Amino acid sequence: MRDTIIIRRLRVSTHIGVPDEERAQPQTLWITLRLTPIHGFDDLADDITRTVDYHAVAVDIASLSAAKPRRLIESLAVEIADHLLNAYPLDKVFVEIEKHILPDTECVAVKLVRERVASQSETQDSD
Repeated sequence: MRDTIIIRRLRVSTHIGVPDEERAQPQTLWITLRLTPIHGFDDLADDITRTVDYHAVAVDIASLSAAKPRRLIESLAVEIADHLLNAYPLDKVFVEIEKHILPDTECVAVKLVRERVASQSETQDSD
C-alpha cells in the first residue's frame, strides 16, 4: 500500500437533496478522503511544501461543498475527486460521503476512487 493521507469524516454543510424542500435547508454531510500523494513520505524532508496540506484540503472541500446546491451526493463526490486531482499533487483519491437521511439507517453513503491519468506528453516522454 502506498503512503496515504486520510481525512476521516470531515463535517460539511451544504444544500443537497432531490426534493426542493430537502435542498431548502442546509444539511450536514460527512466526507472521508484517502489521498495518495505523488511523492511518498520518505521524500518529504519534514517540509510541508513537499506534501499535501490536509488543512488546506479540508477548507477547500468545505468551501466546494457549500458553493452551490446539488441534488445528488454522487455529483458532489465526483466534483470533489476531480477538484482534488486538479488542485493537489495526488495520484489517487478515494471519496466517501455519508448522509444521515433515511430513518432506521446509520447513513446512506457513496464511495468512489479516481486516479490521475498520465498526460500524453508524460506518456511520450517515457517511450
